[in-house]
Amino acid sequence: MSDEHYFSADPSVAFQRAPVETEVWGHELRLVSGSGVFAQGRLDIGTSVLFRETQPPTGGRILDLGCGYGVIGIACAVAAPDAIVTAVDVNQRAVLLANENAASAGVADRLTASVPEEVAADAQFDEIWSNPPIRIGKAALHELLLTWLPRLAPGGRAVMVVGKNLGADSLQRWLGEQGFPTERVASAKGFRVLESRRA
Repeated sequence: MSDEHYFSADPSVAFQRAPVETEVWGHELRLVSGSGVFAQGRLDIGTSVLFRETQPPTGGRILDLGCGYGVIGIACAVAAPDAIVTAVDVNQRAVLLANENAASAGVADRLTASVPEEVAADAQFDEIWSNPPIRIGKAALHELLLTWLPRLAPGGRAVMVVGKNLGADSLQRWLGEQGFPTERVASAKGFRVLESRRA
């Protein structure tokens, strides 16, 4: 199955698991990905750039937005033992894999994956980490970000990786216009790492 359908709520392709092993912020992660979920069997380039160009969070309430099989949220939970991570994805398979991977990584007590509707409406987050699903289209992406970025606690930040050729620079401007001042903190392999603050 091609990646452009990974944001389906219930992928129709047969479910096959595939292992992913990677090192993030000095920690070895052994995870399981799956068909019908973004980046089956690999750590995608954008997410690898995100990890390489940032320092891990130190704790707090963290949202992994569009979590896929959970690699960003789990990396945050492993690197920051005081972090409480909420991982969300519309893809039911992604939610299943993220929860399984959290359990195998020993962080299931601090990471919960669910579909967005299951997150408490009043939940706030100190940090949002994401490789957002740009390919859902600009209108849907803007709606997604305007749903979750306002849930940043005062002084909170969002850290996102976006392909330059997928509109990273225009997205940076748009975020600023929405009241989330955004700076480019890194650029590598055709990707931008953006950091947005709650004004």
